[in-house]
Amino acid sequence: MSTVVYWRRTDVEGLERLELTTGPDGVTASGTVVCVEDGGFRLDHTWSLDADWRAQRVDVAVRGPHTQGVLRLDRTGEGWLVDGVRRPDLDGAQEPDLSVTPFCNSLPIRRMRDGADLTLDTAFIDGPALTVARSRQRYEPLGPGRVRYVDLGLSRGFEAELTVDDGGLVVRYEHLFERVEPA
Repeated sequence: MSTVVYWRRTDVEGLERLELTTGPDGVTASGTVVCVEDGGFRLDHTWSLDADWRAQRVDVAVRGPHTQGVLRLDRTGEGWLVDGVRRPDLDGAQEPDLSVTPFCNSLPIRRMRDGADLTLDTAFIDGPALTVARSRQRYEPLGPGRVRYVDLGLSRGFEAELTVDDGGLVVRYEHLFERVEPA
């Protein structure tokens, strides 16, 4: 089964197209972000998720005036490889978080159970810069289809309310993204 969603940036000019393909063994997500931020860039990202929506691999390619290149993040046990090199500083990080897309919020949101908060460490990928660092975040349920995101790490103090659909995909991310339907 395949689903296509579009998000528009609300803080700068930008648009993303993401295609999700769900099969018996897992999910593949492929997206393209085009944004005028940081001098303008195009960023392509592909995610391989297992059947429980846990990221196994993320490939990112960016092309812009300040950065051009690729990055690959692979899960290995409780840790991560960045471009084939083990990164002990990322050990225990539960999921990747890619700065330029609300898609990655779906992974922890789908794990929230019984109305409980979820706090986790992430392997935060700064998309335009192609860097990876450990960060911490919390998701707090606010009611049906509503979640508060709280950054406890690299952007400590940032909070936003997220509205999500029944599949856990972001419909609106306060301050940053909103889903749009093609005309």
